[in-house]
Amino acid sequence: MSINTVFEALSHPVRRKVLALLKSGPMSAGDLAGHFDISRPTLSVHFAKLKEADLVAVERQGTSLIYHLNTSVLEQALADVLSLKEQDK
Repeated sequence: MSINTVFEALSHPVRRKVLALLKSGPMSAGDLAGHFDISRPTLSVHFAKLKEADLVAVERQGTSLIYHLNTSVLEQALADVLSLKEQDK
């Protein structure tokens, strides 16, 4: 995981909203799509960016894709940013 990849994924409001929705627990792609007024192909691109940054994990359950929040990546990115602040001292 590259910190640049994580911040690129976090830079879009749709992707941040997906992460916020996943804070309450795993959700299917269809359930997540119901919260947005954008096409499924466009939403799929956002899901791919989140997966690339390891911010979400995906599992297949039958015909559904279930997305899970990967909080450890967020915690590591925050720790990396905070360590930059400490280096300035």
